[in-house]
Amino acid sequence: MTDTQKKRFTTDFTLQEPIGEEGIPKAVALLKSGKLHRYHVEPGDKALGNAYTLTPVPGAVENSGATIELVDIVDDYTIARDDLEEKAKASDIRWFMRSPMRGHIANMDRVMEICAAHGLVLIEDCAHTMGAAWDGKKSGSFGTAACFSTQTYKQMNSGEGGLLVTDDPELIARAISYSGSCMLYERHTSRPGMEGFEGIKTMVPNFSSRMGNLRAAILSPPLNVLDAQGERGNKRYRIPDQGLNEIDGIACPRRDPRENNVGSSIQFSLIGQAETTIEEFLAECLKRGVELKWLGNKEPVGFTSAYESWRYFNSLPDLANTNRILAVMCDMRIPLTFTLDDCRLILEIIRDVSAKILK
Repeated sequence: MTDTQKKRFTTDFTLQEPIGEEGIPKAVALLKSGKLHRYHVEPGDKALGNAYTLTPVPGAVENSGATIELVDIVDDYTIARDDLEEKAKASDIRWFMRSPMRGHIANMDRVMEICAAHGLVLIEDCAHTMGAAWDGKKSGSFGTAACFSTQTYKQMNSGEGGLLVTDDPELIARAISYSGSCMLYERHTSRPGMEGFEGIKTMVPNFSSRMGNLRAAILSPPLNVLDAQGERGNKRYRIPDQGLNEIDGIACPRRDPRENNVGSSIQFSLIGQAETTIEEFLAECLKRGVELKWLGNKEPVGFTSAYESWRYFNSLPDLANTNRILAVMCDMRIPLTFTLDDCRLILEIIRDVSAKILK
């Protein structure tokens, strides 16, 4: 038995860094004050969205009363631009919910051309691309609106929660009203002019979906160091990203040089492997302490599910490319609590397991 075979990875894949020291006194001050709270698609619409994404994305469209049509992906895990353009031609399509799953950003020059040509309103789900960019332009600044997640495993951690950004005055007025401003929207520091509320103040329901001050206090310090945190993550990401393609039987897609990603996780494909082989590979890695998710699993497991398990759709498409790609795709978190040596050990273990199991 070699030294590598004896090694086992013991660091927790789900452990996140503690809340920053600057955020703690802000949170304590709010607790002492008692002031914990601070003062669109339509039903029947049809939206396009990625087939490779997490269930909350189509779930959000479903919750609005709209329906979603899934778009295929290509081998670098990004949305298929040809399929997007073809489906955008339909007369009943108005919206595109862009979701760069696990931070894989498609060619946004081409995406924006398609949106412009077919009148698509672009909504960006940036849960996995906070701080990332395409050709120098930040993810979240391409569309009419963008949503960012601050759930535990994201670049900014408030446990749960998120942010909406837009430069559309009517949209932000509606969002403020939906969030439960209770006619106190004049006090909102990000509101448009008061005239923006006149036409909607009696027409928009109160969903009480606002973020509390406690979460906002926790999030304000890391927002100031977002780029630095992204680079810390990318230093960890580069180790498996550079090493996985050197392992026989594993392929990790090369990224377009115009893409500036934020590496909080990594995905790779076990090209040409049978289900039984993939299951054996995953089980052996787990024995050695390396926890991998498999997108080809027939049943949804944890945060991972394929579109075929979203049975609430009226009808599920048969997307051959997406099925083929997800069938052999593995997914691994790279939290900032990992050291660079942790990342090197993980790569060693995957290399060792691959040599024994992958044909």
